[in-house]
Amino acid sequence: MDSIWMGIAPGSLTTRVVAMAGPGETILKAQLATEPKHPRALATLLEAIALWQGQPVRAALCADAWGLSCDSNLCREAFLDHGGALYSVAWVHAGAHRRRRPRLDGLGSFRDLERLVISEVAR
Repeated sequence: MDSIWMGIAPGSLTTRVVAMAGPGETILKAQLATEPKHPRALATLLEAIALWQGQPVRAALCADAWGLSCDSNLCREAFLDHGGALYSVAWVHAGAHRRRRPRLDGLGSFRDLERLVISEVAR
């Protein structure tokens, strides 16, 4: 494994994040606020995971996830900064992978986001 795969799915209530070290090993799951409070929050998160794991991060931002608009901090930040050697972010159409329930109980299942990461980021 020479990179960490990461999926970021903004929603109407939370932003879900999953990081994987290959198709069978989930290393991080998180539910965060819908919008980051700082303009460099996404870049800092991706850099931190890359530095912690010692591998670059290849991230997918779900373009049609609930609550995502081009005016959001996530969108502006993801495409103004290219990440250099530590990370890269790509738009991913997640329509086929969208979860059916609008809310998670606890952390709940991240299988849909994990499938998206495996099918899109790992290419």
